[in-house]
Amino acid sequence: MNKKNLIIIMIDGGRLDRALNSSVFNALKSKSVFFSQSITYGPHTIAAMHAVFSGSYGTRTGTNSYWSTFKFKKNRFKTITEYLKENNYYTHADVINELVVPKQGFDDYAVHDEINDDLTQRHKDLLDDANEKCKLNQNFFLYLHYSNIHTGIMNQVLKKYTNFSEEFFKSRKQNEERYDSLFNAAETYLDSILNKISELQLDENSIILVISDHGVSVGEKFGERAYGVFCYDYTLRSFTYFLAKDFVPKEISQQIRTIDFMPTILEYLGIKLDPTFEQLDGISLIPLINGENIPEQTAYSETGNPLDKKEPPKEPNTMSIRSSKWKLIYNQHNQTKELYDLENDPNEEKNLIGTDLPIEKSLWDELKDTQNST
Repeated sequence: MNKKNLIIIMIDGGRLDRALNSSVFNALKSKSVFFSQSITYGPHTIAAMHAVFSGSYGTRTGTNSYWSTFKFKKNRFKTITEYLKENNYYTHADVINELVVPKQGFDDYAVHDEINDDLTQRHKDLLDDANEKCKLNQNFFLYLHYSNIHTGIMNQVLKKYTNFSEEFFKSRKQNEERYDSLFNAAETYLDSILNKISELQLDENSIILVISDHGVSVGEKFGERAYGVFCYDYTLRSFTYFLAKDFVPKEISQQIRTIDFMPTILEYLGIKLDPTFEQLDGISLIPLINGENIPEQTAYSETGNPLDKKEPPKEPNTMSIRSSKWKLIYNQHNQTKELYDLENDPNEEKNLIGTDLPIEKSLWDELKDTQNST
């Protein structure tokens, strides 16, 4: 076994603000490289996780909506799983359904019962299995999808309210309490899984990535009762913790993108990119982790606002381009734009579009370039 193992723990629907105020997540932060400004490509799981696994935006890979898992251009974009499989890793995913993560490269692709399965015990058992691989001198990649926040939101919000239910948006305190209860269960899960990893000493020879795919509304903006409708920060800002024995724990506030995870992991593991496949949109974060300065990259995100329909559209109709200071949103469905000064208006309440700020044109040009890339 000459390379490190990879463990990705994905907390589906995990909000950054809750992680920042969590003793469990802060204990992890004290041992890891924590990126406090990590931006997802898609504020819903399918687009978000295909971008993570391909290191590229769905504008190019084909997976840009709830409906486009099967449009992923697997002959043009190699997944992180395929890279690891080619390097003799045993690869195992435990997921909520068959749509959320590209299947190619996985030895085992298991779907859990999100209602009935005990994910803590299930994932601890998978860690035991992975540890047995280590004893046989076999590297492994384990992807663990914690879906219980999603399931709770589905049952308690999505099935009960619409995006325009006044009852939901007038019940902010109840919404917060509901979400907090779900997040607290995620903390208990994560604490148990991290303890299991430590008990098995898998943290000695693994790179561990703890992430969320997107956040969840608690009623911030009328018209979005959960996620996948808008491109505001409460769903676009995710959390990212890289844990490895040779990383010096630190917090990095520079904006990064979830498409940067794959090139970071491959560089850390010493695996070269395959030139016969498309170039990645993401870049390696290893220089940042090592304390070097690199230019901040803008983050592109997009989703499909269902408006008054029951299902999202087949193609995205809401896009944003973001720096750590500014965000431009384009609502393609009604041809409107929004511009926010994130430093002075982090809750995105004052739309500065049309106020002759030079940043508006430069962000608009970049958004159109990214949107039109193929």
